Amino acid sequence: MKQGIHPEYHFITVKMTDGSTFQTKSTWGKDGDQMALDIDPLAHPAWTGGNAKLMDTGGRVSKFKNKYAGLGF
Repeated sequence: MKQGIHPEYHFITVKMTDGSTFQTKSTWGKDGDQMALDIDPLAHPAWTGGNAKLMDTGGRVSKFKNKYAGLGF
């Protein structure tokens, strides 16, 4: 393997949508940083069976719905 081309691999804390946290190794951020998730397996319909609503951060979901409203979805 070439030296000096790989990103630093360190521990970060991940905060889920329910407030729970866990530690994992990542190349994201710096050692000890906290990543707060907007969508995770606890809130995303793909993992919850569709009972939860998708959080619309930045208006992307509503923009999509407005753009394709006439197609009968």
